[in-house]
Amino acid sequence: MRLAASPLTQIKSLEGPILVTGHTGFKGAWLGLLLDSLSIPYVGYSLKPEPGSLYERLGSEPSASEVFANILDLEVLKEFISQHDVKAIIHMAAQPLVLTSYQKPLETFAVNALGTANILDAACHAPDVKAVLAVTTDKVYRNSNDGKDFKESDPLQGHDPYSASKVAAESAVDAWRKIVSQMGGPRILSARAGNVIGGGDWSENRLIPDLVRGFSKSAAVEIRSPGSTRPWQHVLDPLVGYLLALENALLGSDISSFNFGPSTPSLSVRTVTEIAKNTWPHNPKVEYFERKDSLEAKTLGLDPSLAIKELNWRANWSQEAAVTSSIEWWLKVLTGRIEPLKACKDDIASVLQVEE
Repeated sequence: MRLAASPLTQIKSLEGPILVTGHTGFKGAWLGLLLDSLSIPYVGYSLKPEPGSLYERLGSEPSASEVFANILDLEVLKEFISQHDVKAIIHMAAQPLVLTSYQKPLETFAVNALGTANILDAACHAPDVKAVLAVTTDKVYRNSNDGKDFKESDPLQGHDPYSASKVAAESAVDAWRKIVSQMGGPRILSARAGNVIGGGDWSENRLIPDLVRGFSKSAAVEIRSPGSTRPWQHVLDPLVGYLLALENALLGSDISSFNFGPSTPSLSVRTVTEIAKNTWPHNPKVEYFERKDSLEAKTLGLDPSLAIKELNWRANWSQEAAVTSSIEWWLKVLTGRIEPLKACKDDIASVLQVEE
Protein backbone atom coordinates (compact mmCIF):
# COMPACT_ATOMS: atom_id res chain seq x y z
CA MET A 1 0.00 0.00 0.00
CA ARG A 2 1.35 3.43 -0.90
CA LEU A 3 0.36 7.04 -0.38
CA ALA A 4 -1.12 8.92 -3.33
CA ALA A 5 -1.86 12.60 -3.72
CA SER A 6 -5.42 13.66 -3.00
CA PRO A 7 -7.43 14.97 -5.98
CA LEU A 8 -7.30 18.30 -4.13
CA THR A 9 -3.62 18.66 -4.96
CA GLN A 10 -4.57 18.79 -8.66
CA ILE A 11 -6.84 21.81 -8.20
CA LYS A 12 -5.70 24.70 -10.38
CA SER A 13 -8.73 26.93 -10.93
CA LEU A 14 -9.53 27.88 -7.32
CA GLU A 15 -7.36 30.95 -7.10
CA GLY A 16 -9.63 32.88 -4.78
CA PRO A 17 -10.53 34.73 -2.90
CA ILE A 18 -13.43 32.38 -2.20
CA LEU A 19 -16.28 33.69 -0.09
CA VAL A 20 -17.30 31.16 2.58
CA THR A 21 -20.63 31.97 4.19
CA GLY A 22 -21.18 30.38 7.57
CA HIS A 23 -17.43 30.30 8.16
CA THR A 24 -17.88 30.39 11.95
CA GLY A 25 -19.97 27.20 11.92
CA PHE A 26 -18.69 23.66 12.38
CA LYS A 27 -18.20 22.92 8.69
CA GLY A 28 -17.08 26.47 8.01
CA ALA A 29 -14.25 26.32 10.54
CA TRP A 30 -13.00 23.04 9.04
CA LEU A 31 -13.27 24.47 5.52
CA GLY A 32 -11.22 27.51 6.51
CA LEU A 33 -8.41 25.30 7.77
CA LEU A 34 -8.58 23.15 4.63
CA LEU A 35 -8.35 26.21 2.37
CA ASP A 36 -5.41 27.51 4.42
CA SER A 37 -3.68 24.13 3.99
CA LEU A 38 -4.16 24.41 0.23
CA SER A 39 -2.98 28.06 0.18
CA ILE A 40 -6.30 29.14 -1.34
CA PRO A 41 -7.30 32.61 -0.10
CA TYR A 42 -10.80 33.06 1.26
CA VAL A 43 -12.97 35.55 3.14
CA GLY A 44 -15.71 34.77 5.64
CA TYR A 45 -19.26 36.07 6.09
CA SER A 46 -21.21 34.75 9.06
CA LEU A 47 -22.96 35.41 12.31
CA LYS A 48 -20.76 35.57 15.40
CA PRO A 49 -19.52 32.15 16.57
CA GLU A 50 -21.51 30.24 19.18
CA PRO A 51 -19.90 29.77 22.62
CA GLY A 52 -17.89 26.55 22.72
CA SER A 53 -17.83 26.27 18.93
CA LEU A 54 -14.91 24.87 17.00
CA TYR A 55 -14.27 28.33 15.56
CA GLU A 56 -13.72 29.66 19.08
CA ARG A 57 -11.58 26.67 20.07
CA LEU A 58 -9.26 27.25 17.10
CA GLY A 59 -8.29 30.71 18.36
CA SER A 60 -6.55 32.82 15.72
CA GLU A 61 -6.76 30.21 12.97
CA PRO A 62 -7.97 29.90 10.32
CA SER A 63 -7.00 33.44 9.40
CA ALA A 64 -9.13 35.35 6.91
CA SER A 65 -10.81 38.68 6.36
CA GLU A 66 -14.27 38.36 7.81
CA VAL A 67 -17.43 40.16 8.76
CA PHE A 68 -20.05 39.12 11.30
CA ALA A 69 -23.31 39.90 9.53
CA ASN A 70 -26.60 38.35 8.46
CA ILE A 71 -27.02 36.97 4.94
CA LEU A 72 -30.50 38.51 4.98
CA ASP A 73 -28.80 41.95 4.78
CA LEU A 74 -28.38 42.05 1.01
CA GLU A 75 -26.62 45.41 0.77
CA VAL A 76 -23.95 44.47 3.34
CA LEU A 77 -23.46 41.19 1.49
CA LYS A 78 -23.05 42.89 -1.89
CA GLU A 79 -20.60 45.41 -0.46
CA PHE A 80 -18.50 42.66 1.16
CA ILE A 81 -18.31 40.68 -2.10
CA SER A 82 -17.30 43.77 -4.05
CA GLN A 83 -14.80 44.96 -1.46
CA HIS A 84 -12.90 41.65 -1.50
CA ASP A 85 -13.01 40.93 -5.26
CA VAL A 86 -14.60 37.53 -4.61
CA LYS A 87 -14.10 35.01 -7.44
CA ALA A 88 -16.24 32.11 -6.19
CA ILE A 89 -18.65 31.38 -3.34
CA ILE A 90 -19.31 28.38 -1.12
CA HIS A 91 -22.58 29.13 0.63
CA MET A 92 -23.05 27.22 3.90
CA ALA A 93 -24.71 29.79 6.18
CA ALA A 94 -27.95 28.23 7.40
CA GLN A 95 -30.25 27.30 10.24
CA PRO A 96 -29.08 23.67 10.16
CA LEU A 97 -31.16 21.77 12.72
CA VAL A 98 -34.39 19.88 12.06
CA LEU A 99 -35.78 20.12 15.60
CA THR A 100 -34.98 23.84 15.82
CA SER A 101 -36.89 24.37 12.58
CA TYR A 102 -40.11 23.31 14.34
CA GLN A 103 -39.51 25.94 17.00
CA LYS A 104 -38.41 28.67 14.56
CA PRO A 105 -40.00 27.85 11.18
CA LEU A 106 -40.13 31.43 9.85
CA GLU A 107 -36.51 32.10 10.79
CA THR A 108 -35.51 28.79 9.22
CA PHE A 109 -37.22 29.65 5.93
CA ALA A 110 -35.87 33.20 5.93
CA VAL A 111 -32.27 32.15 6.46
CA ASN A 112 -32.23 28.99 4.34
CA ALA A 113 -34.43 30.08 1.43
CA LEU A 114 -34.25 33.88 1.21
CA GLY A 115 -30.64 33.84 2.40
CA THR A 116 -29.70 31.57 -0.49
CA ALA A 117 -31.58 33.83 -2.91
CA ASN A 118 -29.63 36.80 -1.54
CA ILE A 119 -26.33 35.02 -2.14
CA LEU A 120 -27.30 34.15 -5.71
CA ASP A 121 -28.57 37.64 -6.47
CA ALA A 122 -25.46 39.26 -5.01
CA ALA A 123 -23.25 36.90 -7.04
CA CYS A 124 -25.07 37.77 -10.25
CA HIS A 125 -24.40 41.47 -9.60
CA ALA A 126 -20.69 40.86 -9.03
CA PRO A 127 -18.90 40.44 -12.39
CA ASP A 128 -15.82 38.85 -10.81
CA VAL A 129 -17.79 35.94 -9.29
CA LYS A 130 -17.51 32.98 -11.66
CA ALA A 131 -19.16 30.15 -9.68
CA VAL A 132 -21.44 29.62 -6.67
CA LEU A 133 -21.84 26.35 -4.77
CA ALA A 134 -24.91 26.36 -2.52
CA VAL A 135 -24.80 23.67 0.16
CA THR A 136 -28.24 22.26 0.95
CA THR A 137 -28.79 18.83 2.54
CA ASP A 138 -29.45 15.14 1.99
CA LYS A 139 -32.92 15.78 3.42
CA VAL A 140 -34.26 17.56 0.32
CA TYR A 141 -35.43 14.33 -1.35
CA ARG A 142 -38.99 13.03 -1.33
CA ASN A 143 -38.58 10.36 1.32
CA SER A 144 -41.07 7.51 1.81
CA ASN A 145 -38.76 5.85 4.35
CA ASP A 146 -38.25 2.81 2.13
CA GLY A 147 -34.47 2.82 2.61
CA LYS A 148 -33.52 3.84 -0.95
CA ASP A 149 -30.32 5.74 -1.71
CA PHE A 150 -31.26 8.98 -3.43
CA LYS A 151 -29.75 10.13 -6.73
CA GLU A 152 -29.50 13.76 -7.80
CA SER A 153 -32.30 13.22 -10.33
CA ASP A 154 -34.81 12.02 -7.72
CA PRO A 155 -37.76 14.33 -6.89
CA LEU A 156 -37.43 16.81 -4.04
CA GLN A 157 -39.92 17.38 -1.23
CA GLY A 158 -39.64 18.67 2.33
CA HIS A 159 -41.55 16.98 5.14
CA ASP A 160 -40.49 19.33 7.95
CA PRO A 161 -39.66 23.06 8.15
CA TYR A 162 -35.92 22.46 7.78
CA SER A 163 -36.03 20.15 4.76
CA ALA A 164 -38.78 22.24 3.15
CA SER A 165 -36.65 25.38 3.54
CA LYS A 166 -33.75 23.59 1.87
CA VAL A 167 -36.01 22.47 -1.00
CA ALA A 168 -36.87 26.16 -1.36
CA ALA A 169 -33.14 26.89 -1.49
CA GLU A 170 -32.79 24.30 -4.26
CA SER A 171 -35.65 26.04 -6.11
CA ALA A 172 -33.72 29.31 -5.83
CA VAL A 173 -30.67 27.59 -7.31
CA ASP A 174 -32.78 26.37 -10.25
CA ALA A 175 -34.34 29.81 -10.72
CA TRP A 176 -31.03 31.66 -10.76
CA ARG A 177 -29.53 29.07 -13.10
CA LYS A 178 -32.35 30.02 -15.48
CA ILE A 179 -31.63 33.72 -14.98
CA VAL A 180 -27.96 33.15 -15.73
CA SER A 181 -28.80 31.18 -18.89
CA GLN A 182 -30.70 34.22 -20.18
CA MET A 183 -28.67 37.13 -18.84
CA GLY A 184 -25.22 35.73 -18.08
CA GLY A 185 -23.50 35.33 -14.75
CA PRO A 186 -21.71 32.75 -12.62
CA ARG A 187 -22.15 29.00 -12.85
CA ILE A 188 -24.45 27.85 -10.06
CA LEU A 189 -24.81 24.41 -8.50
CA SER A 190 -25.88 22.75 -5.25
CA ALA A 191 -24.26 20.16 -3.01
CA ARG A 192 -26.19 17.67 -0.86
CA ALA A 193 -24.18 16.02 1.89
CA GLY A 194 -24.96 13.23 4.32
CA ASN A 195 -24.93 13.53 8.10
CA VAL A 196 -21.63 15.23 8.80
CA ILE A 197 -19.66 14.41 11.94
CA GLY A 198 -16.16 15.17 13.21
CA GLY A 199 -14.14 16.75 15.96
CA GLY A 200 -15.34 20.11 17.26
CA ASP A 201 -19.07 19.87 16.57
CA TRP A 202 -20.84 21.17 19.68
CA SER A 203 -24.36 21.71 18.30
CA GLU A 204 -27.46 20.84 20.31
CA ASN A 205 -29.62 17.88 19.27
CA ARG A 206 -26.89 16.25 17.16
CA LEU A 207 -25.83 12.72 17.97
CA ILE A 208 -22.04 12.94 18.39
CA PRO A 209 -22.04 16.23 20.36
CA ASP A 210 -24.82 14.92 22.61
CA LEU A 211 -22.83 11.76 23.28
CA VAL A 212 -19.61 13.63 24.01
CA ARG A 213 -21.35 16.05 26.39
CA GLY A 214 -22.90 13.17 28.30
CA PHE A 215 -19.86 10.89 28.26
CA SER A 216 -17.55 13.67 29.49
CA LYS A 217 -19.84 14.27 32.48
CA SER A 218 -20.30 10.54 33.19
CA ALA A 219 -24.02 11.09 32.70
CA ALA A 220 -26.47 8.72 31.00
CA VAL A 221 -27.25 9.99 27.49
CA GLU A 222 -30.79 9.71 26.15
CA ILE A 223 -30.75 8.80 22.46
CA ARG A 224 -33.89 9.20 20.38
CA SER A 225 -34.92 6.98 17.46
CA PRO A 226 -32.10 4.40 17.65
CA GLY A 227 -33.45 2.54 14.61
CA SER A 228 -33.23 5.54 12.29
CA THR A 229 -30.51 5.32 9.64
CA ARG A 230 -28.34 8.09 8.21
CA PRO A 231 -25.40 8.35 5.76
CA TRP A 232 -22.71 9.36 8.27
CA GLN A 233 -19.47 10.91 7.01
CA HIS A 234 -16.44 12.74 8.33
CA VAL A 235 -16.73 16.49 7.81
CA LEU A 236 -13.65 16.65 5.58
CA ASP A 237 -15.12 14.27 3.01
CA PRO A 238 -17.91 16.56 1.77
CA LEU A 239 -15.66 19.61 2.09
CA VAL A 240 -13.20 18.01 -0.32
CA GLY A 241 -16.17 17.33 -2.58
CA TYR A 242 -17.31 20.95 -2.44
CA LEU A 243 -13.93 22.18 -3.62
CA LEU A 244 -13.77 19.62 -6.42
CA ALA A 245 -17.31 20.49 -7.51
CA LEU A 246 -16.57 24.21 -7.45
CA GLU A 247 -13.50 23.76 -9.61
CA ASN A 248 -15.47 21.51 -11.95
CA ALA A 249 -17.94 24.37 -12.44
CA LEU A 250 -15.13 26.87 -13.01
CA LEU A 251 -13.75 24.57 -15.70
CA GLY A 252 -17.05 24.72 -17.57
CA SER A 253 -19.21 21.88 -16.23
CA ASP A 254 -22.94 22.59 -16.11
CA ILE A 255 -23.88 19.79 -13.69
CA SER A 256 -26.51 21.24 -11.37
CA SER A 257 -25.99 19.21 -8.18
CA PHE A 258 -23.82 16.58 -6.49
CA ASN A 259 -24.44 14.14 -3.64
CA PHE A 260 -21.62 13.52 -1.17
CA GLY A 261 -22.02 10.57 1.16
CA PRO A 262 -20.71 7.09 1.98
CA SER A 263 -20.83 4.34 -0.64
CA THR A 264 -21.90 1.81 2.01
CA PRO A 265 -25.41 1.36 3.47
CA SER A 266 -26.42 3.96 6.03
CA LEU A 267 -25.79 3.07 9.69
CA SER A 268 -28.43 3.24 12.39
CA VAL A 269 -28.29 5.68 15.28
CA ARG A 270 -27.89 2.69 17.61
CA THR A 271 -24.89 1.37 15.66
CA VAL A 272 -23.18 4.76 15.68
CA THR A 273 -23.87 5.12 19.40
CA GLU A 274 -22.40 1.70 20.17
CA ILE A 275 -19.24 2.52 18.16
CA ALA A 276 -18.91 5.74 20.14
CA LYS A 277 -19.46 3.90 23.46
CA ASN A 278 -16.80 1.33 22.59
CA THR A 279 -14.32 4.10 21.72
CA TRP A 280 -14.90 6.08 24.93
CA PRO A 281 -13.29 4.66 28.10
CA HIS A 282 -15.11 3.63 31.31
CA ASN A 283 -18.21 2.14 29.65
CA PRO A 284 -20.46 5.21 29.36
CA LYS A 285 -24.22 4.82 29.80
CA VAL A 286 -26.83 5.30 27.08
CA GLU A 287 -30.62 5.10 27.27
CA TYR A 288 -32.57 4.61 24.03
CA PHE A 289 -36.13 5.76 23.37
CA GLU A 290 -38.36 6.00 20.33
CA ARG A 291 -40.02 9.29 19.43
CA LYS A 292 -43.75 8.98 18.87
CA ASP A 293 -44.13 12.22 16.92
CA SER A 294 -42.09 11.27 13.78
CA LEU A 295 -40.48 14.71 13.49
CA GLU A 296 -37.56 13.27 11.53
CA ALA A 297 -37.22 10.75 8.69
CA LYS A 298 -36.65 7.13 9.71
CA THR A 299 -34.31 6.19 6.86
CA LEU A 300 -31.96 8.19 4.67
CA GLY A 301 -29.29 7.26 2.17
CA LEU A 302 -27.38 8.97 -0.65
CA ASP A 303 -25.94 7.65 -3.91
CA PRO A 304 -22.61 9.48 -4.51
CA SER A 305 -21.93 7.79 -7.87
CA LEU A 306 -22.03 11.03 -9.85
CA ALA A 307 -19.36 12.69 -7.68
CA ILE A 308 -17.21 9.57 -7.88
CA LYS A 309 -17.47 9.50 -11.66
CA GLU A 310 -17.27 13.20 -12.51
CA LEU A 311 -15.01 14.53 -9.75
CA ASN A 312 -12.83 11.54 -8.90
CA TRP A 313 -14.13 12.03 -5.37
CA ARG A 314 -14.31 9.36 -2.71
CA ALA A 315 -14.80 9.21 1.02
CA ASN A 316 -11.53 8.92 2.91
CA TRP A 317 -13.22 7.58 6.05
CA SER A 318 -15.67 4.70 6.32
CA GLN A 319 -18.74 5.50 8.40
CA GLU A 320 -17.32 3.46 11.29
CA ALA A 321 -13.94 5.19 11.04
CA ALA A 322 -15.62 8.61 10.91
CA VAL A 323 -17.40 7.91 14.20
CA THR A 324 -14.26 6.56 15.86
CA SER A 325 -12.18 9.50 14.62
CA SER A 326 -14.74 12.01 15.90
CA ILE A 327 -14.78 10.50 19.39
CA GLU A 328 -11.00 10.16 19.52
CA TRP A 329 -10.65 13.83 18.52
CA TRP A 330 -12.71 14.83 21.54
CA LEU A 331 -10.91 12.45 23.88
CA LYS A 332 -7.55 13.95 22.93
CA VAL A 333 -8.77 17.54 23.14
CA LEU A 334 -10.79 17.27 26.36
CA THR A 335 -7.94 15.52 28.19
CA GLY A 336 -5.46 18.16 27.03
CA ARG A 337 -3.31 15.75 25.05
CA ILE A 338 -3.57 17.91 21.96
CA GLU A 339 -4.78 21.38 21.03
CA PRO A 340 -7.89 21.57 18.80
CA LEU A 341 -5.96 23.27 16.00
CA LYS A 342 -3.32 20.51 15.92
CA ALA A 343 -5.99 17.80 16.02
CA CYS A 344 -7.75 19.36 13.01
CA LYS A 345 -4.52 19.83 11.07
CA ASP A 346 -3.60 16.18 11.63
CA ASP A 347 -6.90 15.08 10.08
CA ILE A 348 -6.42 17.46 7.16
CA ALA A 349 -2.92 16.12 6.56
CA SER A 350 -4.36 12.62 6.35
CA VAL A 351 -6.80 13.80 3.67
CA LEU A 352 -4.15 15.42 1.51
CA GLN A 353 -2.37 12.06 1.29
CA VAL A 354 -4.57 9.03 0.76
CA GLU A 355 -3.69 5.32 0.67
CA GLU A 356 -3.94 3.32 -2.53
